[in-house]
Amino acid sequence: MAKKNNTGGGNIPVKCSFCGKEPSYNDVLVPSPLGEAYICSDCVEQIEGLLKDYFQDEGGKGKKPGKKSQAPETDKIPTPKEICDFLDQYVIGQEDAKKYLSVAVYNHYKRLAQEADEVDIEKSNIIMVGPTGTGKTLLAKTIARQLDVPFAIVDATVLTEAGYVGEDIESLLVRLLQAADYDVEKAEKGIVFIDEIDKIARKGDNPSITRDVSGEGVQQGLLKLLEGSVVNVPPNGGRKHPEQKMIAVDTKNILFICGGAFDGIERKIAQRLNTHVVGFTGNSVRDKVDSDNYLKYIAPQDLKSFGLIPEIIGRLPVLVHLDPLDRTALLKVLTEPKNAIIRQYEKLFAMDGVKLTFAPETLDFIVDKAIEYKLGARGLRTIVETIMIDAMFETPSTDVKELTIGREFAEEKLKKAYIG
Repeated sequence: MAKKNNTGGGNIPVKCSFCGKEPSYNDVLVPSPLGEAYICSDCVEQIEGLLKDYFQDEGGKGKKPGKKSQAPETDKIPTPKEICDFLDQYVIGQEDAKKYLSVAVYNHYKRLAQEADEVDIEKSNIIMVGPTGTGKTLLAKTIARQLDVPFAIVDATVLTEAGYVGEDIESLLVRLLQAADYDVEKAEKGIVFIDEIDKIARKGDNPSITRDVSGEGVQQGLLKLLEGSVVNVPPNGGRKHPEQKMIAVDTKNILFICGGAFDGIERKIAQRLNTHVVGFTGNSVRDKVDSDNYLKYIAPQDLKSFGLIPEIIGRLPVLVHLDPLDRTALLKVLTEPKNAIIRQYEKLFAMDGVKLTFAPETLDFIVDKAIEYKLGARGLRTIVETIMIDAMFETPSTDVKELTIGREFAEEKLKKAYIG
């Protein structure tokens, strides 16, 4: 506690331990935590001035040199091809999505490295559309491994308008602050991946009939974040209240990547295509349309028909689609990536000293079932887990050192689980 008195315990005079002078009655003495030393207000001001001069000489502009966030050097920025090659190690297929993401991240690095000029490079936020299990979240998680900027993955399903049960829209930036160790300058150059963006689609066909607190209201709140503005963020997340300390974050240089399944948007696309192909040439144009993958023809107006407001579509200028995984791609997902599903189970059994092997016909059977269930890559994990659950339960208690999974064994386990 600061002292204004010039005497300590008893009649012993209290002096500043730095300058040695005895302060007057109006001066303030600040004791050390041990209570054996004091410092006067004059010395505090002098030390503060010395520290500011020192850090400015170091180029920190009043901040500690270790906390300064520097833009990446141009020659150290990974090229789009290098970023795409890294994604190829973990994600099968989706070449278009990888290309768009690689270019977006590369341009984001260049925006951070640009010098003040008349030409200000603006960011191009991305929205990815694809069925469940095609790799939207995996692409975001994989690209986060390679980046030298803060990266945060957040979920849009928990967001509501301010004042309602749920999380405020500004809580998206709390994750980014945490990834940057609350270094605001570093967080302002980060990347945010907003998952399940389709879950905040407008519930009604017409705007503002009723208050849509978890749909259209959230989209309107996201507008200022996506385009760029100074947002007051509660440091620990949660609801904001008047007496709470806030952190001001400028979102101008934050790149936003949105992803969603948009289940049922194929009907909107098919309706638009069938509406346009009329007349004598209608049949020939209709024959050229790939009815198995309408997503490749997705356009911004389809997102509007689904329930996204035009303002938010305009702030997500790059529209990317992810193709459904065919049989060949699903088979590669099982075995080829660094974190392939089969490799994960082989490692689990290897930790118990068991060599696990899957017969080729077993892999074909698993892929066929995944296509039947239409769950994408996540369906593969469900099927393999069902097949292996008994083996994972019994094998650690036995002396088995080698285990081969055949097709008959896999079929039997699926039938036992009432899946086959």
